[in-house]
Amino acid sequence: MRKDLNIFKDKNELTEALQACKSSFRSLGFFSAAINILALTPSIYMLQVYDRVLMSRNEVTLTMITLMTVGLLALAALLEMSRSFVLVRVGNKLDLKLNDRLYTASFEANLRQGNGNAGQALRDLTNVRQFLTGNGILAFFDTPWIPIYMAVIFLFHPLLGLLAVGGAVISIALTYANNRGTARPLADANRLAVRSASVADSSLKNAEVIEAMGMLGSLRKRWMKDHHQFLSFQAQASDQGAIWSHTSKYFRIFLQSAALGLGALLVIENQITPGMMIACSILMGKALQPIDMLTGVWRSFSGTKVAYERLVATLDANPVRKLGIELPTPEGRINFEAVSAGPPGIETATLININIQIQPGQALGVIGPSGAGKSTFMRLVVGVWRAQQGKVRIDGADINQYDKELLGPHIGYLPQTIELFAGTVAENIARFGEMDSDKVINAAKLAGVHEMVLQLPKGYDTMLGDQGAGLSGGQRQRLGLARALYGNPKIVVLDEPNSNLDDAGEAALIEAINHQRNLGHTVILATHKPSLLTVTNNLMYLNRGQIAAAGPTMQVLKKLQESSQQQSAQGTNSSDRADITSPVARLAQASEKTDS
Repeated sequence: MRKDLNIFKDKNELTEALQACKSSFRSLGFFSAAINILALTPSIYMLQVYDRVLMSRNEVTLTMITLMTVGLLALAALLEMSRSFVLVRVGNKLDLKLNDRLYTASFEANLRQGNGNAGQALRDLTNVRQFLTGNGILAFFDTPWIPIYMAVIFLFHPLLGLLAVGGAVISIALTYANNRGTARPLADANRLAVRSASVADSSLKNAEVIEAMGMLGSLRKRWMKDHHQFLSFQAQASDQGAIWSHTSKYFRIFLQSAALGLGALLVIENQITPGMMIACSILMGKALQPIDMLTGVWRSFSGTKVAYERLVATLDANPVRKLGIELPTPEGRINFEAVSAGPPGIETATLININIQIQPGQALGVIGPSGAGKSTFMRLVVGVWRAQQGKVRIDGADINQYDKELLGPHIGYLPQTIELFAGTVAENIARFGEMDSDKVINAAKLAGVHEMVLQLPKGYDTMLGDQGAGLSGGQRQRLGLARALYGNPKIVVLDEPNSNLDDAGEAALIEAINHQRNLGHTVILATHKPSLLTVTNNLMYLNRGQIAAAGPTMQVLKKLQESSQQQSAQGTNSSDRADITSPVARLAQASEKTDS
């Protein structure tokens, strides 16, 4: 038990937040002291009634001590309520102190480590907060008063004191056995509960695919495997907990009866009074109550301990963001200096030793076979992923030196997976920042979606579901483009921006890219479709994470076409050559026809 409690002594952000509430905990300690002292009132009342009132038959004495008892118990009730109020406010203060930091840390974990269960940390904070505001923490405040009750019982008679001490030792041993018996299965159950919830959340988000291809049974079976294990461990922990908690409960009842029996024997032998016998039985129950409560709340404490450790790990792994200096508005000059990078959590690089310069006003096309590293390149440009080696610079400054909150408005990003959020169309286009109607409409017009938005039930005030539910893939992509163009950002990064577009949407996209070029903004787009290459003036061909060709668009396409023709003439079957010439050679040929 001591080892479990030591987790709160380690120096970390959570303990610092708890120390900030030190004065409140000190107040709780004073309240608990007063409450436990007042808890002696019923025992003293019994002692006075049996030993004084019944002997003297004095009704005035009975009335006075009854009134005093009522007043003291009312005071105890007020202190109990005050203690509960303070606990609630301590929990809220802790939550408010940590939730902003934890929200950012969860975001960082999801972004950097690829952890898809970002909301778990916030649920863990709720778990810790609820424990601090519940009965569990009260048991820890009341436990130190057990020796005081024991001392009072010793004053009645040493044998009664020894009985109380022996009972307390056995009760503590039962609590320790309960902890040892349930710790491992509870930890396993909590781990499986988190994992099975994460699997269920990630699977059920794709309901259409699951329904269309009959995957529900297989996914349910996969989830049920973890869930059955969770239920098994939970049942094991519950069975162990039930054995020890009920044993502890009825042992406490037995001790109270034993105290009455021993007290009666001592009364018969005229060593104590009947009042002492009754008071001792009450004090015995009060002394062992915190131990019995600890046995009952140990499961929630174990769960809170696991949640606490996960919170500490999340905060330690994702330290406070260092605010970058407020650099001048970027012009859009981007340099890759010997950059190697890959997805978060994976050591293997998908881009290897990339060196390239992109000037303001340049439109760079990024092409290559699937898995060549195009999306990795795009994510590095916008700073979503970090380079494993080398530097990505914007206007000569390392992109990590920028304050992302300040740099973000100057970057427009359209990823392959369109991520719209629950809110109005206008809020999504405005990036959920301060609403500027003129900028929203201008971005929508640049993306060619203004007329489409006006056709929606409430126009720009139409509410969208999570992930843009209610819109087609093409509509989501065009709204994503409008969001990327909001505020005329200096750098526009588009990853497969026409994958879901019809001819009208693609024409609007080409017009938007030309508009950005005319403004002198930097445009980087990855595509498999040749029609978009006509708006680029430079092209980079990636193959197996490396630059296979780069330069002016037509020169690169010509080089790729010549490579394709040489391969056809030589009948080469080399996989390396095939990666270069297919399907990019067809892309080059189609682009040449489009240009002519």
